[in-house]
Amino acid sequence: MDGNAAREGSAQPAATPAAPPAPLPAAVPPAVPPAVPPAVPPAVPPAVPPAVPPAVPPAVPPAVPPAVGSISLRQLLMSLGEPLAELQCAPGALGLDVGVTGIALLDPEDPPSARPGDLVLALGVRGRAALPVLRAAGRDRAAAVAVKLDPNTQVGALREAAEEAGVALLSVRPEVRWDRLDALTRAALAAVQPGRPGGHPGSGESAEGDLFALAQTTAVLTGGIVSIEDTANRILAYSRSADSDEVDDLRRLTILGWQGPEPYLSKLREWGVFQRLRTLDAVVAIDPHPELGLRRRLVVAIRSGERQLGTIWVQEGSSPLTDRADQALLGAARVAALHLVRRRRELSADLRLTQSLLVGLLDGATGPQSLAGHLALDARRPAAVLGFALPGTPDLTRGETLSLISVHAAARHRSALVVPIGDRVYVLLPELPPGLASDTLRGWTQEISDAARRHLDAPLRGAVGRVVPGLAAVPDSRGEADRVLDAMAAGRIAADVAALPEVQAEVLLGETLALLAANPEVRDPRLTALVAHDLRQGGQLAASVLAWLDAFGDVREAAAALHVHPNTLRYRVRRAEQLTGLDLSSPDQRLLAMLQLRLPSGPVTPGP
Repeated sequence: MDGNAAREGSAQPAATPAAPPAPLPAAVPPAVPPAVPPAVPPAVPPAVPPAVPPAVPPAVPPAVPPAVGSISLRQLLMSLGEPLAELQCAPGALGLDVGVTGIALLDPEDPPSARPGDLVLALGVRGRAALPVLRAAGRDRAAAVAVKLDPNTQVGALREAAEEAGVALLSVRPEVRWDRLDALTRAALAAVQPGRPGGHPGSGESAEGDLFALAQTTAVLTGGIVSIEDTANRILAYSRSADSDEVDDLRRLTILGWQGPEPYLSKLREWGVFQRLRTLDAVVAIDPHPELGLRRRLVVAIRSGERQLGTIWVQEGSSPLTDRADQALLGAARVAALHLVRRRRELSADLRLTQSLLVGLLDGATGPQSLAGHLALDARRPAAVLGFALPGTPDLTRGETLSLISVHAAARHRSALVVPIGDRVYVLLPELPPGLASDTLRGWTQEISDAARRHLDAPLRGAVGRVVPGLAAVPDSRGEADRVLDAMAAGRIAADVAALPEVQAEVLLGETLALLAANPEVRDPRLTALVAHDLRQGGQLAASVLAWLDAFGDVREAAAALHVHPNTLRYRVRRAEQLTGLDLSSPDQRLLAMLQLRLPSGPVTPGP
């Protein structure tokens, strides 16, 4: 059975049944099986929360909401599968949940126009030339506009125009061909087939819902009690049982614990059941064991190619299983494989979209509402950023360190979001309680750094950004963390973990020296000449002057630091003044010398 045929043959899914993952047996069919099994209430929040509506309705006409025949912008970005387009903003009440119903290819010679719900591809229009397109798209109630940006484009003006127009703005990478983006978008829209539940990314039906419906249908077809499990024996979905007396101990304990109890699992391993499931593409029968409270069972592996994704179990109730139970179970396993593969793909795509929005927020390239709408966060509550530096660590250790940071951050704050950017890892802590002390965040950061050193033997420097009043100011918190990490990288801060207020002097000194290094015109040429003299002659005049200045003119203290005689130091300071014309009795010249002589020495062209 091919993929489409398998999906068309699957049962109608229940409405948004999202239960926690787990594994094993099955449920007996009800006396009169309903056409659509009732929904199982979700045990956890849905994977993609609804967007947060703005406090004030937008002035522009509302965008088209997702409907039959449309796909949400969120799901469209996920279905592209690669970063062809980057979300710049998604304004309005719907945000990322706005429905995309078609594509409008805009030729630059034609007047800009679109239909409600269109994704407008602005062909041949770059940068600010797209402003009229955005205004027209808002007038026509289009869903989004995709624009290619020049390197010098001020994207802020485009974002403002998109916000005013009430349309989403996508920036397309310069190397992306418009025909490729058009084809991928049309393919996503073509998958929207009214009446086929769960058949397209924007249907709103969850894979868990499909699995619960599939479990109930399998129970009807086999005459047994069904459960669908993952490879760790955790239940993903199960059928309903009309009579609790038909459920044996294994089934009852599995449903209650959402996982097969270990004593029973050990018996199944002892009987070779799991070994046969790993090696056979066939139904495995398990005889009843009344002494253990186990009734007869059938089980089959769910596979995608050679990879096992889970299992489907059918427990016999008070009546024997149907004659064609084996065949029904094999078909159910093939349909379940489609659901599990799709679910894994969608979760991966959702994670990519979340990380893309998070990177955009941290960089200040994307406004807060995109991420807030995607994850149902309150953008007005306090937030903070923690930063960690991972210089020079092997790829394996980097992956383990990233996992360690993620686990510890989630343990401390359930809404924590973690993303690597270059050689740094950032933790966004949204929706912090009011009045949270910065010492608390510093303690969390220290715990993560200590855990990395203890468990991974990996140095992990951490920086704490300040708590900001909302997600809009998150780039400021990230900036503080980066300033501290930069000072640590320059060797100006010895501590593994720090926040800006406690290392303000070290950070500001490093930034001041960076300005001096980048702007030679503001340096004193006499000090530059002194350093050049030392480089040519192998002398120590500049180092001696700096040591004397650091010791506030105390010759003995400075000489001890340099391991020279005090008279030697006095001679070097006088010699430096004679060679360069410096007047170290001047406070201004002393201040500039203390700064400029801290710059790293570079190569100098030998003089006469």
